[in-house]
Amino acid sequence: MKNYIGAIDQGTTSTRFMVFDHGGRIVAVAQKEHEQLYPQPGWVEHDPLEILRRTEEVISDALGQRGLRASDLAAIGITNQRETTVLWERRTGNPVANAIVWQDTRVAADVARFSAAGGQDRFRQQTGLPLSTYFSSLKLRWLLQNVPGAREKAAAGELLFGNIDTFLLWNLTGGAKGGVHMTDVTNASRTQLLNLQTLDWDEKLLAAFEIPRAVLPQVRSSSEVYGEASIQGIEGVPVAGILGDQQAALVGQACFRPGEVKNTYGTGCFLLMNTGERPVPSNFGLLTTLACKFGGAPAHYALEGSLAITGALVQWLRDNLGMIEKSADVEPLARTVKDNGGVYFVPAFSGLFAPYWKETARGIIAGLTRFANKGHLARAVLEATAFQTREVVEAMEKDSQIPLKSLRVDGGMVTNELLMQFQADILNREVVRPVIQETTALGAAYAAGLAVKFFSGLEELRAKWAVDRTWQPHLDEAEREKLYRQWKKAVTRSFDWMEP
Repeated sequence: MKNYIGAIDQGTTSTRFMVFDHGGRIVAVAQKEHEQLYPQPGWVEHDPLEILRRTEEVISDALGQRGLRASDLAAIGITNQRETTVLWERRTGNPVANAIVWQDTRVAADVARFSAAGGQDRFRQQTGLPLSTYFSSLKLRWLLQNVPGAREKAAAGELLFGNIDTFLLWNLTGGAKGGVHMTDVTNASRTQLLNLQTLDWDEKLLAAFEIPRAVLPQVRSSSEVYGEASIQGIEGVPVAGILGDQQAALVGQACFRPGEVKNTYGTGCFLLMNTGERPVPSNFGLLTTLACKFGGAPAHYALEGSLAITGALVQWLRDNLGMIEKSADVEPLARTVKDNGGVYFVPAFSGLFAPYWKETARGIIAGLTRFANKGHLARAVLEATAFQTREVVEAMEKDSQIPLKSLRVDGGMVTNELLMQFQADILNREVVRPVIQETTALGAAYAAGLAVKFFSGLEELRAKWAVDRTWQPHLDEAEREKLYRQWKKAVTRSFDWMEP
């Protein structure tokens, strides 16, 4: 009896495999971190083969916890860090270089050159995206230009490109022995090579970025059977759902109606609003992207505000400064003070994403006095996430003309009570945490389950969503606006730190 759905959740810092039952409850979970590689300032890389090993290990570990076998799984879904770019050999499966991670800024000079030839928004009409170091297009172009022989091999069909979802799918379904080379619309929409209207690769974009079509995966829906797994432990299980991590969280939060919004607090922070069956262009610094496409049903689009550094700032406090031993220690440290003491931390480590899109910004700490201590710094680290979220919410309301009533939240940071209360305070909106907070993996499981009829439809999934905790705003209006005004002043100080 196939009583369970599996989900691979391949994130920026770790990989998890989660098993869910029909009620959406977690049955088993295993997680392993992978190494973060920083070969030069601004460069961030992962070893794709290490990620593949970790994926196989966590699948084995999670199934072993409950003595589960392949025959117990109806299907497996994949959700993944988006934009991270892998190029590998079709014949061997070996990557030609490390994966270039979404946070990597090595193509900043290319962004400037492409922008000079037509503006930062020259491809926004087709793709919904501004020119930025963030997306896959210029990363792939960089690999083709800088790996010896790569361009010639790619044009000859000897190399394959994909974001992490595509690399895992290819390997899970046979690799060099017949693995399927596919991606879904949500991941494809993050490459800056997909046309939002046609939902296929755009020949003019490929020409502009000098990308041979032979290297690209086939674009499919987010919920269908792509192939069967062939690796040990899950042989024969259909791989039937793929969603980029933030779109997966939108699905896991059951935001199926236009106007519904979620914010995921992870390495970065990602606010998405379902805008329905038509893409909504942004005039206020947001991205227009795919939300999901279930089988043959029409695609749904989303507005997205992407923040590069949120949870990663807590990790930086832990790893680079040694101020805390583990990430969870940031909350008790921040609670040793009653407010931020006038300290503001703008974490523009790799430039600023939404709503500014300033590649030359860099991180700053503002407002330091002799009074400030490590408690104030810890509080400023947490508040930075909430301030950035408010900036994106304001842009989203302007673009969509839909006022936000409440914010559904998920991700690793939502267990931080201090942060969630401050988020409600600075937004002046209620913040709602669901019972199942692992919404990214859950969304991938939902997509896979819909494809194989494990779930009956969206109404069933919507009925599974339930509230765990709600935070109401309590901050005085004058204090709220004073704090936000000071934040905005600090942000301007980070602009143009790097000279073009």
